[in-house]
Amino acid sequence: MIEKENHVLVIFPHPDDEAFGVSGTIASYINQGTPLTYACLTLGEMGRNLGMPAFATRETLPDIRRAELKNAAEAMGIDDLRMLGLRDKTLEFEDDNKMKQLVSELIEELQPSLVISFYPGYAVHPDHEATARAVVRALQQIEPSKRPKLHAVAFANNTEEELGKPDILHDITKVQEQKLNAMRAHISQTARMLETLDEGIRANDPEALKWVTEEAFYNYKWDDHKKS
Repeated sequence: MIEKENHVLVIFPHPDDEAFGVSGTIASYINQGTPLTYACLTLGEMGRNLGMPAFATRETLPDIRRAELKNAAEAMGIDDLRMLGLRDKTLEFEDDNKMKQLVSELIEELQPSLVISFYPGYAVHPDHEATARAVVRALQQIEPSKRPKLHAVAFANNTEEELGKPDILHDITKVQEQKLNAMRAHISQTARMLETLDEGIRANDPEALKWVTEEAFYNYKWDDHKKS
């Protein structure tokens, strides 16, 4: 059973980041009546894929990905979707204080009891890492007794070696169709993966089934002696 929260704030840099890793969790919170906000920092306009077969161009991809994100949000039941308009593949070059302030303003407005984002150092992509840093720095400025929980997604190759097994496993079996629909919504980027995933599910492949039965998170390990 997913723990009850007052408000959940999900922060990721790209459309489809939410679909792959946390869409089952998002749908589960919404289905149990928990208010949830998804803040997506960019439109993913520099995404490497243009569809399979290609149906997008570099000029049309931003509008396509905006529409795909809205469709994914609808599949998950998200009413409060924030598209914040930063430029894809440049977040690592944004001013750290600006990024932190952006997150701080969302937290101040929404007063979430839980924030979901990436785990810094274990998120692989530079935009993922910049987002994770901003989230951690914003949260670390909050008094520990008043600080929202941070459930972090980590998927670098050395994650379990250094962080151990995930702290939180959410059973998403009941919402697996919502997760698949969220992934299908981002079809310009996910067509090839979905083809492979569907084959694996039909074959009862454990790795494929894991995608639609559980989602894993780490509790961020705070060091309150080192505030950024």
